[in-house]
Amino acid sequence: MAKYDYAFKKKVVEAYQNGAGGYPTLAKQFNISSFSTVHKWVKTVEKFGFKALRRRRNYQHYSSKFKQDVIHYYLTSGDSYLTVALKYGLPNDALVLAWHQKFLQTGIQGLSPKPKGRPSMSKKKKPIQAKKIQTREQELEHENELLRAELAFIKKLRALGMNIPERLKNEMPESSTNSEKNSD
Repeated sequence: MAKYDYAFKKKVVEAYQNGAGGYPTLAKQFNISSFSTVHKWVKTVEKFGFKALRRRRNYQHYSSKFKQDVIHYYLTSGDSYLTVALKYGLPNDALVLAWHQKFLQTGIQGLSPKPKGRPSMSKKKKPIQAKKIQTREQELEHENELLRAELAFIKKLRALGMNIPERLKNEMPESSTNSEKNSD
């Protein structure tokens, strides 16, 4: 996808606002590959103003709870990715799409943040025994938290009368047996 600078985006949106044509006409006129790009720019400006067309230099980090809320709203409302992104103040609809795909593939666990970078190469010896006990306890607490969130999500889907994905139906009975196997 081509990157467009702020001045170009502003010119296209102003042309739309001045009645120079619809989305497809302006896309052809300004040599933009897809009219949906023009649509996104116009909707973004209508919601947040022209400053929202500027590229962000720093990356925003979103909590897993926020991502769950966005995905829950998307699933229950039936709105488009763009509409959901604008409602939650996200820079583009691709974020909602990516979060939704991660959720469908890996469940709620896919929405939690992953550690960045390479592991430390320090030569310091760490106490192994205390580390394993702490790590195992933390893993179990984390697993419990994820299972609670997933169960709450399934309950919400049931309450709304929506279909529960097969992946979630199959994982529910196995999750408790996996814990028992790992605790030996």
